[in-house]
Amino acid sequence: MGVEEDVKRTSDSDKLRRRAEEQLAAQTQKMRPPRTEYEAQRLFHELQVYQLELEMQLEQLHHAKDELELSRNKYAELYDLAPVGYFTFDAQGVVCELNLAGAQMLGVERQLLIQKPFVRCVAKGEETTFSRHLETVVKRQGTVCCELEIIRPDGAVICGHLQSLAVDCDGGQKPCILTSIIDVTEHKRVEADLQKLRVHLESMVKERTENLVLANEQLVQKITELKGAKKSLKNAVAEISQLKSRLQAENVYLQREVSEWYNYDEIIGQSNAMSYVFFRIEQVAPQDATVLLLGETGTGKGVIARAIHRRSSRKDRTLITVNCAGLPANLIESELFGREKGAFTGAHSSQIGRFELADGGTIFLDEIGEMPIELQCKLLRVIQDGQFERLGSPRTIKVNIRIIAASNRKLEEEIRAGRFREDLFYRLNVFPITLPPLRQRKEDIPLLIQHFMAKFNKKIGKNIETISKQTLETLQEYSWPGNVRELENIIERAVITSSGTVLRILDRLENLSHHEKLISGDVKALADMERDHILKVLQATDWRIEGKKGAALLLGLNPSTLRARMRKYGIHR
Repeated sequence: MGVEEDVKRTSDSDKLRRRAEEQLAAQTQKMRPPRTEYEAQRLFHELQVYQLELEMQLEQLHHAKDELELSRNKYAELYDLAPVGYFTFDAQGVVCELNLAGAQMLGVERQLLIQKPFVRCVAKGEETTFSRHLETVVKRQGTVCCELEIIRPDGAVICGHLQSLAVDCDGGQKPCILTSIIDVTEHKRVEADLQKLRVHLESMVKERTENLVLANEQLVQKITELKGAKKSLKNAVAEISQLKSRLQAENVYLQREVSEWYNYDEIIGQSNAMSYVFFRIEQVAPQDATVLLLGETGTGKGVIARAIHRRSSRKDRTLITVNCAGLPANLIESELFGREKGAFTGAHSSQIGRFELADGGTIFLDEIGEMPIELQCKLLRVIQDGQFERLGSPRTIKVNIRIIAASNRKLEEEIRAGRFREDLFYRLNVFPITLPPLRQRKEDIPLLIQHFMAKFNKKIGKNIETISKQTLETLQEYSWPGNVRELENIIERAVITSSGTVLRILDRLENLSHHEKLISGDVKALADMERDHILKVLQATDWRIEGKKGAALLLGLNPSTLRARMRKYGIHR
């Protein structure tokens, strides 16, 4: 349409120029001769201006013609190089024009296709489809689409997607067809492959579904069987539980009978004195009352404390043991109550105290008589209120603990000497249990010997079975100042040194006992001498304990040992 308008515009300019020339000639004939030279010059000027205007219009027309030619060339180039095949058919389906992409798609030179029926390129059986498509395009306004199989000269069949629009050709004298054809052969192949894959997948899904249904039915059957088995197992477990409870009851009964005979936990004895101790343990163990264990060194106060804890409601929690005599004097408070970082020199980290560790359980304070009197007030508060503070911390800590204390000293004498607080003693002495020394329960010595023999046979790998009557009598006559602990040590040495199956005692127990009687008075005098000597050295060093000029260095003792001796003898500045 743009080319026709440019040609029309050029024709109109030519007509205009001819009309101007004719009018100019007519005016020249009618024009009377110029009356004056001025009028002639003016008329000549107007003619020159008009001539220039015509020349400029002519130049514009030539320029428009050149642009029109260039535009037509660009349009033809785009048409030829388009990636889609474009065809122009007449109403009978004859090819009027096509571009290079269309010719390449059909595999035929473009000139060989022009003015040839396109139906020759259509696959057999598709001719009717192409004819109907042409009729529909001519009759209907808008774009019409269809698909055809097209045969190339090499025999290859391609699937073409036609998209057609009716236009007017030859100035509107006859209709044409403008058609684009896209090769969708690969697309169709992919669709076919996808359809095959879809069918295959549907078949697999169906097969898998059938298998899953079958497996589910089998699983339901197994679950039903397992439920039945579970019910049977539950009944069996209930029966086993009943048998277990019965066995436990029988075991408890048998253990109780054995304990009543000679063994109470780790405590060996069947004497009247020990039977009374067992009775007292059974009375107090289930309660939360504070217990004070009294007795000589080696009588088994630690064993009794464990027995009480195991029979209490706190048996599943911790039993914390604190040896008050074994802790360094300068660290005993932080060990018991804990400390914060930087609470004192050398405190590089925080520490949880023994009372915090025992929260919910039991704490056993062994050798309570050795505790420094300045800490007894803090211990009294814990017993009364269950509260204390760590060293270096203002925060109050609450605990719930049961206290079992033990002492080999007579605390009444310590109170009179000013080394133990009377109010603390009354707080601890809620339920006292006094353990008899071994010399007061000599009938338990044979049982203890058999127990220790079995223990050390297993430990050392010996097979000692018997003991002579004379050796047994010697052991029973001995006064045992070290009590059960001393007896255990002597039996261990005897098992090591004995050969064969008979226990032989090499220790001179008679001499030890006689010597003990001879020097019993001197021992007390030596203790007094030691106390006086320590006191004099402390006074000479102005009560300085550590350092180069301290009393510990002069006495040849460790500072912690000196502090323990000071507590033992009640030495205070």
